[in-house]
Formats: sequence, C-alpha cells, structure tokens
Amino acid sequence: MNWLEFRTVLEKNSGLPLQFRFSEEETVDPSYHITEVKQAPITSVDCGGVVNSWTEIIVQLWEPEEKEVGQPMPAEKALKIFNLVESKIDLHPKGIVKIEFGNHSFDTRQMFPSSIGIEGNQLVVDLQPDAVQCKATSRGQTCGTPKQKKSLAELPVVENVSCTPGGGCC
Repeated sequence: MNWLEFRTVLEKNSGLPLQFRFSEEETVDPSYHITEVKQAPITSVDCGGVVNSWTEIIVQLWEPEEKEVGQPMPAEKALKIFNLVESKIDLHPKGIVKIEFGNHSFDTRQMFPSSIGIEGNQLVVDLQPDAVQCKATSRGQTCGTPKQKKSLAELPVVENVSCTPGGGCC
C-alpha cells in the first residue's frame, strides 16, 4: 500500500478511531502515540547486479508506560500529525507504507498494512510482517542457488526426432 492510498482511506474515515492489529488477536494498546514518520529512499544492488530503488514511508507507533483508557486516536488526529510532517518534508505519494511497532511482548519490527477496514466502530489496519526476498528470482534467475535438474520423464516428448550418441540432442 502506498502513502497516497493509506492517507485516502484515513481521510474517508477520519471520524473513526484508528487501530492497528499486529497479529491475529493482538492490537496496539489504544493509548499508542505516533512518535515519528520517516521517509527512507532505498537504493540497493541485488545479487544479480541489478540496481533497485524505492521509497518507504515508516510510521512509528509507541505504547507509553502509562496506559490511557478509551478508544485509540481518531484517524483525524493521525492525519493532523501527517499534515505536520508534510509541512516539513515532502512525502513521496507512491512511497511504500510500513508501520514500525514493538512493545514488551512483541519485538520491534516494520510491517506492511495488508488491509484497512471498518470493524465495529473502528478503522482497523491489519499489519503483515515484511519478508526477505530475492529479486533475482522474480526475473527468472536463481539467486546463486543451483537450478533444479529435471528428470528425463519430465522433459517434453518430441515426435520424429531420434538421438544418437554424439548427435548433440541430449
């Protein structure tokens, strides 16, 4: 999900409390704060020697020691924070959104918003862990690992072709 899509959903639901779910049954404590918004331009070279670049917008959530009772912050308050950030730096509208969160029982990590939807009276952002990937495999390369060999039984049958030793067909 990119920054523009994320903001648009919040704008359409600005009156709803904004909640983040980081596992199937666990949500960020309603007293969370948005402590930082980071823009990270990434440039990398993958194992195939190809240069890749993209931008990430990272929203950091923090649970204070003293818990507050009640609903999470409304999406409108989050938007005010985002407006403040955007008055200082231009956030790339197509930047990939990540939510950074951790607490005493959940190691800090960056996660992707996999979906955002209304549940009861809240706007809930479901978070999905990031995963390591090899970009070379998406280009049909092997990422330095040997290609799996096929057995003769897996190869297509070609009619009217005969192979002889030294003929170059095998």
